[in-house]
Amino acid sequence: MRFSAFISVLRSVGPVVIGISLGFTLSLLSVSWTEEACYSDAKQGEDMTSGQDGLLKGARKPNSISTVNEVESDEDFEPRIVPYKQVQQSASKKVFRAKYISTELGMRERLFVGVLTSKNTMNTLGVAVNRTISHHLDTVIFFTGMRNRKVPHGMFVVSHGDERLIWNMFQNIKYILDHYINEYDWFYFIQDDAYTGADRIKVLVDHLSMDRELYMGSPEEFIGGKMEGKYCYGGYGYLLSRTLLLRLQPFLENCRNDILSARPDEWLGRCIIDYTDTNCVSEFEGLQYHHYELGKNSDPSKEQSEQFKRAVAVHPVSDPEQMYRLHRYFTEIELQKTYDEIAKLQEEIKNVSVVAFEGNRSAQWPVGINPPFEPKSRFEVLKWEYFTEEEIYSCIDGSPKCELRGIDRLDVADVIATAMGELNKKYMPVLHLKKQQLINGYRRFDPIRGMEYTLDLQLEVVNQKGHSRSITKRVHLVRPLSRIEIIPMPYVTEATRVHIIIPLTLQDRTYVNHFLEVFASNAFETSENAILTFLFIYDPVEAQQVTQNDIFASVKTQINAYEHKYPAVKIPWISVKTETPSQIKYMDIISKKHPVDTLFFLANANTNINSEFLNRCRMNSINNWQVFFPIHFQDFNPDVAYHNQQRPVTFDLVKDAGHFDQRSFEEACFYNSDYMATRTRMVADVQENEEILDTLDVYDMFVKYSSLHVFRAVEPALHQQYRYQACNPRLSEDIYHRCMQSNMEGLGSRSQLAMLLFEQEQGNST
Repeated sequence: MRFSAFISVLRSVGPVVIGISLGFTLSLLSVSWTEEACYSDAKQGEDMTSGQDGLLKGARKPNSISTVNEVESDEDFEPRIVPYKQVQQSASKKVFRAKYISTELGMRERLFVGVLTSKNTMNTLGVAVNRTISHHLDTVIFFTGMRNRKVPHGMFVVSHGDERLIWNMFQNIKYILDHYINEYDWFYFIQDDAYTGADRIKVLVDHLSMDRELYMGSPEEFIGGKMEGKYCYGGYGYLLSRTLLLRLQPFLENCRNDILSARPDEWLGRCIIDYTDTNCVSEFEGLQYHHYELGKNSDPSKEQSEQFKRAVAVHPVSDPEQMYRLHRYFTEIELQKTYDEIAKLQEEIKNVSVVAFEGNRSAQWPVGINPPFEPKSRFEVLKWEYFTEEEIYSCIDGSPKCELRGIDRLDVADVIATAMGELNKKYMPVLHLKKQQLINGYRRFDPIRGMEYTLDLQLEVVNQKGHSRSITKRVHLVRPLSRIEIIPMPYVTEATRVHIIIPLTLQDRTYVNHFLEVFASNAFETSENAILTFLFIYDPVEAQQVTQNDIFASVKTQINAYEHKYPAVKIPWISVKTETPSQIKYMDIISKKHPVDTLFFLANANTNINSEFLNRCRMNSINNWQVFFPIHFQDFNPDVAYHNQQRPVTFDLVKDAGHFDQRSFEEACFYNSDYMATRTRMVADVQENEEILDTLDVYDMFVKYSSLHVFRAVEPALHQQYRYQACNPRLSEDIYHRCMQSNMEGLGSRSQLAMLLFEQEQGNST
């Protein structure tokens, strides 16, 4: 029994014991091999202790791989002192970055247009060419020999100072190679006595490969016929590729010295053929350069040939009037092509919508126009305006009904006329419709698609037999938003110094202390590039007592204190005497005391000014281009907005705290040169009626007498505390009315005022 029990235990434990024994045996064998390998590499003369250390250092794991290169001596582990050597830093090279990413990437525009003009035709045909093509093309430059002293407005003229035709053509090509060869792919030359279809030449260039050596125009034989090849006749214009001009560039001086010709276009053709072996062609890769020779005193509207309708250039044009008639004719052709293409696309959309998932419902009306705006809540529902032919029931001043006039009247008349035209186009010749009256009219502005109209028209319907009857027809119209274009603006910077003008009257003295505290923290302490100027306005009585009792003595004391606190700051002031503190009157005084390039910011003592707004003032005011009239955010009357509530320490820009005061035109940013130019234009009216200076403010003056862009927008960074304005009845009725409206709208929101009235009525009833 004991033996059998021992055997059973041995069977269960035996494999474990054997495995452990075998593992120890293999481990000992592996260590012995490693010791032999390490010992064989050990240095002669080492004692047993160091040898054993070396052997221990050479021991590795059984499955690791050891190589001779991995065995390192003790010297590799001994610390060594590495002497410090100062690295000579080379002067860092300044990395040049292009101003525009297109320059850095080597991107070029497609087409450059050069117009060949003269001193005698620049103000006539040259102006006509500029008006017909300049707004369609990126760059149009006029080349001439001698120019007049006064260059027409909106034209970029390059004068070479010589009337020799060949010399001027040489200078034209040289000027392009020096200034524009790396900016454009194609260069088109045309005379000022030729009409050019700007859109057609752009389409032609867009379909040409820019790496071709191409000389394209109207091919002509050389005079005498002895020279091989053809040149492009200059009257119809010609197109040169950038690749061709670059190849011609090294030989341009040779052409000037060696080639004799009486005509500049023939001289250029001989130069191109001799040195680039490129002839003039009128067709390339299936694209045709169409041109047409216009007869003397011909009427473009009577020309019916297909060659004339396809022409890129028409020559010769005798006078500017004929140029404008040609432009109108070809514009109507292009416009009709656009309408035909739109109609074709609309039919395709209708045909495709039939097989769509939702059927014809997937095609929105009008076809191709964005679907109507879908409000997410009742607060986003767009408001419809009701109107008739004489009145509109949505007025700017909040009145329930007012007379339909001005642009609104023209808009309604145009919509009704369009509706009648479309109805007659649909039902004629079977029925003829005549408008009797507009019963109901509705309109709303949809920011996604445009202005929508719904008209209920009472019509008289006349059939082919002459029978008539009166019906009512409802029509829907949409005036879609046109294509949005990016308008190029002149370059401005944020480095311009701003001269801040603060007019002060007797009532404004209480706001000066808070104004200076805010302005000092926002401008004086941050070294803002701005100069603060106070304008003290005295009436005649106050001016007589200024030596005994100066009403602005406390303000001047505060100014001296801030100048002492900030030694680098100077706060000038100007004193004026007037009965009616008109903006134009005191700006006349300030304007004479500053240079013409001064940027003014006209504000008041209740305005909180910061750097954020001053930067926007600099960016939005563009000399000889644009003036800026910001709409500040004004707090409501705290007694109304926070009735029976604790007033907050700071006021946020929320609808219950205040509003953007659209009635106020006190703040303005403009350049002194723009003010002086506009002021000069109103001199004649002032001589006839001097009271006009009191009836207009600066905003009205710029709108009425200048051609500048008057930019008016809400400005969150311009904040005003609540104040009740003292409206001057001596000013114009419009200014006085705006002032009163501003006071009333600044009391509080409608809901806040309604709650006060409700509480008052509740109190009266009890």
